[in-house]
Amino acid sequence: MRLELGLNLRLSQQLRLAPQIIQSIEILQLQAMDLKELIENELQENEALEVVEPSRDDLAEVAQNGKEEDGSFEDDAERILDRLDALADAERPAGSYASRASAEEASDRKLEAMQNTPAGETGLADHLMRQLEEMELTHDVRRAAEAIVYNLDDGGYLRFPMQEVLDGMDVPVGLDLADRALKVVQSLDPKGVGARDLSECLLLQVRDDDPDAEFKRTLLRDHLDDVTRNKLPKVARALGISVQDLYDLLHGLAHMSTRPGAAYSSGPVRYIRPDVVVDWEDGDYIVRLINDHLPRVGISPRIRKMLRESRGDPKVRDYLKKKIDSAKWLIEAIAQRKNTLERVAKEIVRRQRDYLDFGVSHLHPLKMQEVADALGIHVSTVSRAISDKYAQTPQGIVPLKFFFTGGTESEDGGVESRQSVKERVRQIIDAEEKHQPLSDDEVAERLNKQHGLSIARRTVTKYRKALGIPSSRQRRVWS
Repeated sequence: MRLELGLNLRLSQQLRLAPQIIQSIEILQLQAMDLKELIENELQENEALEVVEPSRDDLAEVAQNGKEEDGSFEDDAERILDRLDALADAERPAGSYASRASAEEASDRKLEAMQNTPAGETGLADHLMRQLEEMELTHDVRRAAEAIVYNLDDGGYLRFPMQEVLDGMDVPVGLDLADRALKVVQSLDPKGVGARDLSECLLLQVRDDDPDAEFKRTLLRDHLDDVTRNKLPKVARALGISVQDLYDLLHGLAHMSTRPGAAYSSGPVRYIRPDVVVDWEDGDYIVRLINDHLPRVGISPRIRKMLRESRGDPKVRDYLKKKIDSAKWLIEAIAQRKNTLERVAKEIVRRQRDYLDFGVSHLHPLKMQEVADALGIHVSTVSRAISDKYAQTPQGIVPLKFFFTGGTESEDGGVESRQSVKERVRQIIDAEEKHQPLSDDEVAERLNKQHGLSIARRTVTKYRKALGIPSSRQRRVWS
């Protein structure tokens, strides 16, 4: 075998996206709040960007009086040259004074960011540990109680066997002490923590001064499974009470929590802010984007002037030109996002007008490819434009993806969306006789008779479960 070096020419094609195209794609699929954060970060990092006022007169005044504002042209030039010097210092050896000063400055910024970070919410374990600190317990019982607390899940349940909890301790204690520690944990607030199953969780929440305490404890301890299966006559006979008294007893349990620890383990609340608003104006639906909270940005006139006057310094000129080009790309990407989202939203409204007029039962089947063909854009552009975005409509706030759904063909050749069929299933069940609820087969028959929809029973079952509607046995109201 002979080894040798040589030069060869090869012609090939590769698909590469320009940085500005990638930026446009990323901005297109951003939510309004995320886009606002992106713009604010760019305003901090790019001197060529500035917030502009809506009024053209104000813009003209700012451009005319640029020299009279706080900070002269020379000050801006000095500030930018200082940044260039800082970039040059970054290329010096790590042991230089400039590198140490830069590291110290970065450390100060990190410390300031940490100090300004809001403290996290109190977790379940912290809440329980504070209560344990105020109790007079023996050393071993306290250690076992702490081990139990740190083994509770987000709902406040102890899902692990007690022996497994003890094995995880540095110095395990006996099972008798562990049982005492568990009772201590179960006595803490919120009531129900430390339970090992749902029945025990609810039993811990029954108050001793409740006049129906014994009935409730018997119900939760011996008949909870029959209650969940809606076998209420059987439970009433076992308790020696009427069905109506049993309903009253169950009503008295309604305030109890099945996950008492969830109030201390919840994550941050995610607020929905619609990107699109659909209003009824002058006999037609008007689509507008919510951009009031977004900073309006433009290219700084002072940076433009600095670029014109920096012909004698190529270093400054190249730096300014890159910043201005970056600002232009961002402004164009934001404008393109607005235009694309507005066009897609208008096309959706045009095709789903019946939903806006009459509700979910009149939602039409719609595919993203149909909207893409109508607008002359790629289907992936439609997908990115509607990603994680919401519309405020006369029927409520819904995600834009809600308008895209498959369909079911009716006997007359028409097609109804799956959301529409689900809504009809809900309407039929809501109108049923509660003492004799409809089975899934009977719901399918009514869909066929009333709406001409030929749907199998298993499909009705799937839609019913998706809607969170229990079975006919569980929906039955006993008299």
